[in-house]
Amino acid sequence: MSTRRNVLKLFAAAAIVGTAAGSIEVFAQIRATAQSAATPAADRVGLKGYDPVAYFTLSRPTVGLADYEYVYDGVRYHFANARHRDMFKANPEKYVPQFGGICANNLANGVRRESDPTIWVIINDKLYVFAGAAGADRFRREGEIAALKAATNWKTLKDAPSQ
Repeated sequence: MSTRRNVLKLFAAAAIVGTAAGSIEVFAQIRATAQSAATPAADRVGLKGYDPVAYFTLSRPTVGLADYEYVYDGVRYHFANARHRDMFKANPEKYVPQFGGICANNLANGVRRESDPTIWVIINDKLYVFAGAAGADRFRREGEIAALKAATNWKTLKDAPSQ
């Protein structure tokens, strides 16, 4: 709430102060401030709170705890313990889910869909999560071909809304 008030105060100040050219620059800065306030860093929990390291070390999805949280690439990840958090910190690219945790099978088919982190597979030491078991089975069968299709589609669907 106070962020909104501050943004409104900045708009009021910009309306009162400055020339036309100066106001344009001030308004651009205000818009950037408002956008960053509306989308705070780490506003989302990766893998819906599941520990990304546990898939590799325990071979199963394990719910993480907010007490063992680490922010990577603007996403909060929860871990089952400090050891897992520290392993992730040391090598996040090894453990982070592919495609931001979006369903890899749907991506391979050109659709962005949220995943269920309890449905997963590791292929070539990379974690993939899926919306359903049938999609995971299909992706597993197709292996690298499906991964390449998903990676290609991710380039255009990364910022699209999920269906």
